Amino acid sequence: MAATALEIEQNPKFKELVATRKKLGWTLSLVMLAIYFGFILLVAFNKAFLGTPISPNGVTTIGIPIGLGVIVSAFVLTGFYVVRANARYDELNRQIVEESK
Repeated sequence: MAATALEIEQNPKFKELVATRKKLGWTLSLVMLAIYFGFILLVAFNKAFLGTPISPNGVTTIGIPIGLGVIVSAFVLTGFYVVRANARYDELNRQIVEESK
């Protein structure tokens, strides 16, 4: 017999799944916000630093790789979440489904 939603919600593994996903989600969100707002604060308060050329004769400034770093960090954090979800959360989800059958 299939378990009801209430029975699944009472499952300790389901509670663990919800808590760990929530904790990781908030942590990664805060990290991304810190990176993003750090960049915005640099733009707002230290334009001269971001406008400094990387090389004496170059036209590329320090702001370009830092801005790219902000974008790449979003992909890296997303990739980290996906790897974590595939390694841990999918297994917990499978166990919960098996127990609820």
